[in-house]
Amino acid sequence: MLFRHASAIWRDYPQLSVGVLHLRGVHAQASVAAHAEPFIARARARLAQGSESDLPEIQAWRRAFASMGVKPTQYRCASEALLRRLRKDGAPPPLHPLIDLCNAVSMAYAIPVAVLDLRQVGSALEVRPADGTETYLTFGGETEHPEPGEVTYADPEGRAHARRWTNRQSGLSAVRDDTRDVLIVAEALHASAADDVARLVQELHTALADLWQPPLRHALLTAQSPAFEVRRDAAKPG
Repeated sequence: MLFRHASAIWRDYPQLSVGVLHLRGVHAQASVAAHAEPFIARARARLAQGSESDLPEIQAWRRAFASMGVKPTQYRCASEALLRRLRKDGAPPPLHPLIDLCNAVSMAYAIPVAVLDLRQVGSALEVRPADGTETYLTFGGETEHPEPGEVTYADPEGRAHARRWTNRQSGLSAVRDDTRDVLIVAEALHASAADDVARLVQELHTALADLWQPPLRHALLTAQSPAFEVRRDAAKPG
């Protein structure tokens, strides 16, 4: 399977920096608290200096959402939503050890991190503007269609695995207890995004290798090198 951002995304968002990791052998029995807590502490330290909306990482995503015609105070990127919840309600409750770790990393860096169960992703995955025909499954089991021009993660089978780019992932490819094969994607648009995404990927790679000791690959994507080949398990997508 090939993961990539469409050329239109690199053209419209030349400041984009992308980090990807492919992890096999995930299980839900790992204990991630010791790895996640330092990241959460870093997020709290940043919030002690001001609101999440003041962070350059979040401001860059707000500008991107506005450029898509999305009201950024109504639909927030995933990292802003996590930081807002951390500030108002404390750390989110545990969901799955991999999600808990990635959420903690996302909060520390204020960078959205998507985690997709590759069993439910089709023969390729492209971040591109939607044409409006794609189907998106909510976590509540309802079907939606991204608006034409809205950036989504789309597979050739016509399924959208995200709404409003980094706002919300699909319930179809969400990580579950029986998930084994995942693609992790971090995306940022702020001025120091390239350096920050590289550090995020390296820190996350180290934690994942320590917790699961899995087959693990990672890469940084650019307009000149926009594709990442995923050699996934033989299981067919759902």
